[in-house]
Amino acid sequence: MCNRRDFLVFNPRTTRKFPFFLVVFLAPAVICYTLFMIYPLIESLRMSFFSTTPENKTVFAGIANYVKLLTDSDLAPRFWGALRNNFVFFIIHMLVQNPIGLLLASLLVSKGKGRSIYRTLLYMPNVLSVVIIGFIWQLILNPLWGVSESILRFVGLGKFFQPWLGLPEYALPTIALISVWQFIGIPMLLFYTALIGIPKEFIEASLVDGCTERQVFWRIKFPLMLPTVGIVSILTFVGNFNAFDLIYTMKGASAGPAYSTDIMGTLFYRTFFGQQLQLGNPNMGATVASMMFLIILFGVLLYTFAFQRRVKNYQL
Repeated sequence: MCNRRDFLVFNPRTTRKFPFFLVVFLAPAVICYTLFMIYPLIESLRMSFFSTTPENKTVFAGIANYVKLLTDSDLAPRFWGALRNNFVFFIIHMLVQNPIGLLLASLLVSKGKGRSIYRTLLYMPNVLSVVIIGFIWQLILNPLWGVSESILRFVGLGKFFQPWLGLPEYALPTIALISVWQFIGIPMLLFYTALIGIPKEFIEASLVDGCTERQVFWRIKFPLMLPTVGIVSILTFVGNFNAFDLIYTMKGASAGPAYSTDIMGTLFYRTFFGQQLQLGNPNMGATVASMMFLIILFGVLLYTFAFQRRVKNYQL
């Protein structure tokens, strides 16, 4: 045997080459995302720091647009009203859509036959066009030729009928419930996926120990679903503060009656493009869009540092 020792010598030529094929596959997605997401976001933030003079010259304004949006006698009431309505819109989804989605997911897991049919029927409104949804519900709720009053009379509840879309106190909750009906399938499927992913051994062991079905759900299933609950909550928050299409379809950019259905999306549309006698102002519109971005960013950061960390600690 040879007494010398062999040593591994680092050879730069033997290192792995950079996987250029990943660049080829990722480049289209990165380019599209940059052009249609990153660049518009940066451009909106940039525009919010500029203003246009009466001589049609663009000058740097600093945070003057933000101060004007928050304090101006004409813009501030519309901004704070839209922000309040957006939170109401979000709370209705959180308190109605997500619990019902969890209930439907639990029923689908416990139901044996016809599970796929029920999933399809419950998710079907989500794939329909928002324009179709808004037009159909406008016809249903119309106080002159709609069928909602006839249906309520048929079940003995005719005295509760109101022209909900025409009353300021009922218009926003009505549209929010229509949105809940349309998008109930998303949290339902997410909760359903989380429920079927729970190991059956945990459930069987708890039943053997004498737990009831309700105790199994709240003490075993729901704690294991907390990551999904957090994801559904943050998706609801982001989706509601980006909402625009349904309200625009049903009530237009003016978000009537008396701005009672006005949210950040419709405020941005009116401010940027103008509406009726209101002239469009791209710089103030970009300021509204930047405020929307900051609000959503704050909500996402709050979820990341306040909720997600607690879920991880619980899992450990």
